[in-house]
This record gives sequence, structure tokens and C-alpha cells, in this order.
Amino acid sequence: MAVTLTQKAAEHVAQFIAKRGKGVGVRLGVKTTGCSGLAYKLEFVDQPADEDLAFESFGVRVLVDPKSLPYIDGTELDYTREGLNEGFKFNNPNVKSECGCGESFKV
Repeated sequence: MAVTLTQKAAEHVAQFIAKRGKGVGVRLGVKTTGCSGLAYKLEFVDQPADEDLAFESFGVRVLVDPKSLPYIDGTELDYTREGLNEGFKFNNPNVKSECGCGESFKV
């Protein structure tokens, strides 16, 4: 079981943490919402929670709460730039379908 970052995503997270001046990594999880049922939540973490599961990619920690892991196990988080848009892209092998707007998914 693992959640990973691409090198580009790890570099982006590391730069953001350095600019903030604090932080230990990012927390990736899911929440119930949207037309397909689940949506990703991503936040920078200053203090890990006791129950967090920790993974590391390119020197950056990814923290996941145990309830979210079954939905995102095997996910690779990338940071992409397409034209004027840039942001994180979730490559989740568990996704069976996504809503039309791309904000939520179903496993």
C-alpha cells in the first residue's frame, strides 16, 4: 500500500513548504461530496496526526488518514502545467468513473 509523488509534484511541494517557512509534507485524503461520491482533499501539514500513515517520495512526506487509504491506495500525485492551467493531477488506479466536471470520482 502506498501513495506517491512524481518528482515534479515533490519539487512543487518542497518549494511551497520552503516559502511558507514551515511544514512536514502534504496530507492526501478523500471526502464524500459531488455527483460521483468522493473528492480529493489535499492540504499542507505542519504537525502529523497520530493516526496518519506516512509515505515518502523524493524526500517529501505524504500523509494519509487510514479511512482514505482504501480509496487512494496506489495513487500517484503529479503536478502538471497545461497551457495557462497548472495544478495537481491524481493518477488513481481505483477510479471507476468521474463526474463530467472532474471534481468527484467513484471507486
